[in-house]
Amino acid sequence: MSIKSLTMNLKELIDERLEKYLITEGPIDKKDHNFFEKVKTETAPMFSLANEWLGEAEQFVKNRGVSVHPNQVKSTHENIEMLVLHSYYLDVEKKRFKELHQSSHYVLDMILDDIKKKEAGL
Repeated sequence: MSIKSLTMNLKELIDERLEKYLITEGPIDKKDHNFFEKVKTETAPMFSLANEWLGEAEQFVKNRGVSVHPNQVKSTHENIEMLVLHSYYLDVEKKRFKELHQSSHYVLDMILDDIKKKEAGL
């Protein structure tokens, strides 16, 4: 999958996670084994997408001809993983969750802007 489609898919994923976070009633029993297995199963494709994006994004920013720094890619990957987990366990304040969401979108949008510039030959 291309860096562009991976990035767009991640933007969609974190929007879905925000929506889930906002509508889910808490608190969640962290010792519930069945819930843990459900989370493990449901999040596997999300983590897979995030990991695939990480590999592609690191290659994309490696040449430094873009506005995103490699450290921003790593941080965004970590933030996305936290968004996924926190959307199930509801163990972070709403303000912090929204900050992670906003920060992730910011970097993902910067990557999409860099892709557009490269496609336009700028």
